[in-house]
Amino acid sequence: MFTKPKNIDTAFRQVRLFTLVIIIGCLFFSGFTLYQSQQLTAALQQKVYILANGKVLEALLTDRRENLSVEAKDHISTFHRYFFSLDPDEKVISSNTTKALYLADASAKRQYDNLRESNYYSNIIAGNISQEIQTDSVQVDLGQTPYYFRYYGKQVLTRTGSIVTRQLITEGYLRTVSRSGHNPHGFLIENWTTLENYDIQIQTR
Repeated sequence: MFTKPKNIDTAFRQVRLFTLVIIIGCLFFSGFTLYQSQQLTAALQQKVYILANGKVLEALLTDRRENLSVEAKDHISTFHRYFFSLDPDEKVISSNTTKALYLADASAKRQYDNLRESNYYSNIIAGNISQEIQTDSVQVDLGQTPYYFRYYGKQVLTRTGSIVTRQLITEGYLRTVSRSGHNPHGFLIENWTTLENYDIQIQTR
């Protein structure tokens, strides 16, 4: 492997050079291995495994800012779906409105109380009316907190003899709160008000 050394000094220099090359190579290999292991660990930490209906599903972790607009719009749509999707069944009405009230502050509770005191829910049950909400669009301003939003949708009321479609426009603000089972998006709707709610179509059945 080595040429025959002519003297002890030459042999010593060769051994020292060889040892130095080995040490540098080991340090480089160790650093590369450490870097790769850190990259692998970081990649694995971005993965979450969820057990749903006996199946393991893989999800990826992302910064909340990346999905803030999507989560905010879905929170608003979910609230309106629970609040306005009603069937002529007291348990269904109670279940849906309870879910909706977890997503908003006292402004939603006031509207719910006003509807209940005006016998709105009783009339739905007595008239066998089914009501559903269709989301047209949701606008959210993420420029400053709390986030201002405006919701556009249609209410469809199915009665025995007719189907009434109503235009619904509401507005309010979103405040960030802790996530929970009742509030998975971690938002709370504040100062929620109805801007417009009028009939746009009546169809005879």
